[in-house]
Amino acid sequence: MSEITLFSQDLPDYLKNVQLDEVTRALAGNGGSKRISLRGGKFRMVVNGEEILTSNSDALNVVIVNAAKDVSRTFYAKAYNPKEDAAIPDCWSNDGVTPDASVTTAQHHNCTECPQNVKGSGAGGGRACRHFRRIAVVLSDDVGGDVYQLQLASKSIFGKGDLNHMPFEQYGKYIGSQGCNLNMMNTEMRFDPDSDTAKLFFKPLKFLPQDVWEKAKKQGETPSAKKAIEFVFTKTDKPAQLAAPKPAMPPEVTPAIEEPKKRVEKKTEPIVKKDLDAIMGNWSKEPT
Repeated sequence: MSEITLFSQDLPDYLKNVQLDEVTRALAGNGGSKRISLRGGKFRMVVNGEEILTSNSDALNVVIVNAAKDVSRTFYAKAYNPKEDAAIPDCWSNDGVTPDASVTTAQHHNCTECPQNVKGSGAGGGRACRHFRRIAVVLSDDVGGDVYQLQLASKSIFGKGDLNHMPFEQYGKYIGSQGCNLNMMNTEMRFDPDSDTAKLFFKPLKFLPQDVWEKAKKQGETPSAKKAIEFVFTKTDKPAQLAAPKPAMPPEVTPAIEEPKKRVEKKTEPIVKKDLDAIMGNWSKEPT
């Protein structure tokens, strides 16, 4: 049996909920974190911080196996820097209602009345405090494979579209209104071609066969899926730091001269459609 065959088979039941031990975590880096990045309007598979695959398509078919129940918020005092996306925010909220208890620089006692939640407080006339939601997905053609984290920004969460172009919150409510769960079907995620930022639309494709659905349900209960939707900052996370200024070069020193000599220069080293309006009503409006 090759290693490829081994890991493509279903994991034995007694091993499904086993956490990585300290030795394996050390060898694997950060525990094998996997996510889908939307940078540059492309689906990018990132493993342990390294981009391993970029899709050439503007659509990706997945099964949503888990999702955070609440829309979270983050506030950064500094402008966004993609090289510092692991930095701790200056203020954040797990439930989108009040700052997390561990925040030491809370901007207000509740998120709704916070000055950072006012339109115009951020760049481009938006809000300085940003909404986001984390979901856990598997690829439709590999439901028993890796679980990926996907972080959705507000434009991919809120709003209203038609049945083929639904933001995530509208999509979830529509699926629920049909008496179904998100993990019962293949979901298409597609970039909005009219948006100047990475904005996704969602639509249902088809129901999963029973055996595949059983896999999807199990995937939603794995440690990988639960970790993918967590919003926790640890002591190992470091706030973004400004680059330290380079030290000034020392002034040139001229040695003492007893009689006229050439000045010595000091060298330096280089440095199926339904009426959506009737079904959806006023769902999926962005909260204040």
